Amino acid sequence: MPNHKPYDAIIVGGGHNGLTCACYLAGRAVVGGAAVTEEFFPGFRNSTAAYTVSLLHPKVIRDLRLAENGLRIIERPIAKFLPLSEREYFKVGPSPAATQNELARFSPRDAGRLPDYCAMLDRAGDVLRALLLETPPNVGGGVRDAFAALRTVYRLRKFGMGARRDLLDFMAKSAGDVLDFWFESNPVKAAFGFDAVVGNFASPYAPGTAYVLLHHVIGEVNGRRGAWGHAVGGMGAITQAMAQEAERRGVEITTECEVAKVVVDDRGAQGVQLPDGRVMEARCVVANVNPKLLFLKLMDENTLDGEFLQRIRAYKCGSATFRMNVALAELPDFTCLPGVEVQEHHQSGIIIGPSLAYLEQAYFDARTYGCSRAPVIEMLIPSTVDDTLAPPGRHVASLFCQHFAPRLPGELHWDHVREDAADHVIDTVTRYAPNFKNAVVGRKVLSPLDLEREFGLTGGDIFHGAMTLDQLWSARPVLGHANYRAPVHALYLCGAGTHPGGGVSGVPGHNCAREIIGDFRWGRLDRKKK
Repeated sequence: MPNHKPYDAIIVGGGHNGLTCACYLAGRAVVGGAAVTEEFFPGFRNSTAAYTVSLLHPKVIRDLRLAENGLRIIERPIAKFLPLSEREYFKVGPSPAATQNELARFSPRDAGRLPDYCAMLDRAGDVLRALLLETPPNVGGGVRDAFAALRTVYRLRKFGMGARRDLLDFMAKSAGDVLDFWFESNPVKAAFGFDAVVGNFASPYAPGTAYVLLHHVIGEVNGRRGAWGHAVGGMGAITQAMAQEAERRGVEITTECEVAKVVVDDRGAQGVQLPDGRVMEARCVVANVNPKLLFLKLMDENTLDGEFLQRIRAYKCGSATFRMNVALAELPDFTCLPGVEVQEHHQSGIIIGPSLAYLEQAYFDARTYGCSRAPVIEMLIPSTVDDTLAPPGRHVASLFCQHFAPRLPGELHWDHVREDAADHVIDTVTRYAPNFKNAVVGRKVLSPLDLEREFGLTGGDIFHGAMTLDQLWSARPVLGHANYRAPVHALYLCGAGTHPGGGVSGVPGHNCAREIIGDFRWGRLDRKKK
């Protein structure tokens, strides 16, 4: 292996965090992963895996010039629509006052408590937002990490005791416990509780699910906090804008180039090896993949500490997500809110999950049978605001479904039951919108196993690892290695398996790039010859 390194950095994985990291690193001098748009049925295009926008950080949008590179995000007119029965429904948004009026139909008491709940959510969210762009201190690290820990304590102190108590509640409690304390009516608890099980294979009454709820409300769209939106052109518009900026900054992007292994010697990571044996050398390697995939499949285990490997094997992955795109001849006609002409509820997040009990039973079913008998579904119909995705008069819908176990019981295999599960999802929506099944003219189905095979999402986990207390902040992915550096010199992690976790945010890529630039600046990546 020659000593000359043709690249400063090689990034493994072309998802949004890898692109973000590449742009920031290039600032020194089809991609997209799960955030891509594709034609899944003739004439119909949609986001393939990731499907909606809120967590994409404003600093990343500004720094990477995403708007100048063509990205446009349209806010949903209302946040959520929950069909509850043949006659009843519940809407969230477009304003707190509108939600409060809607909630008063079910519980005047809950409507009165809603402003205080939202204020509490904002207080806790502000604490979390302040930590997003921070590198977590490594527990047991040196002086640098000790000062980082002190900075974190100082940041927390300035928010006051009330906000710190709120954050502790969200970190340790279940979403069900928090919501049961605040509210009495099922619709509002279901609407907010849904955020706690998105990509999270857990009952809403499992400790720590309140944090996942909080994680999903700390984003913004076009400056409006807590809002969600549609990327015009699908989620691929985000990564295409990132790729355009990366190439403008001199990044070399290579697709359909599988990495077989990370090359490591006694100096640290030296580059990557391709399946044909060729080695691409670099001064550092940056992994935008699930930590399990990196350390257990792309590296020789003898290059890693045994105790570290044990922790990685125990790293929890598996979000029980089942993903579908469907081509529609017409919009769903809900019995509780009829009509096939575009209405505001068609442009929202349509949630099938009328109560916390429903959400919990879906989890129990998946644990017992592998698939929920009454699945939790969020359906978005982005063609209602973006006419580039479907032919005139037609529509595309994203169906993001919970809970479907990554590993099925007994002799069941996802390749054999995928289509039956998809039929069951469509039948579930049809119970609320009777025309839906006949309106489906085409579909693409991704089981948890498909998500793993096609996108490298170990266990089908959209977050690159469960976001539980033992896998957050200084413990993500493993205690002692939370600063975006692997336990191998010149090997970095920039994916959602690092702080602050999952979602299309770009934050892990941003933070990792900052650490790499610092290491270049201080000469930590200048190595002696072997």
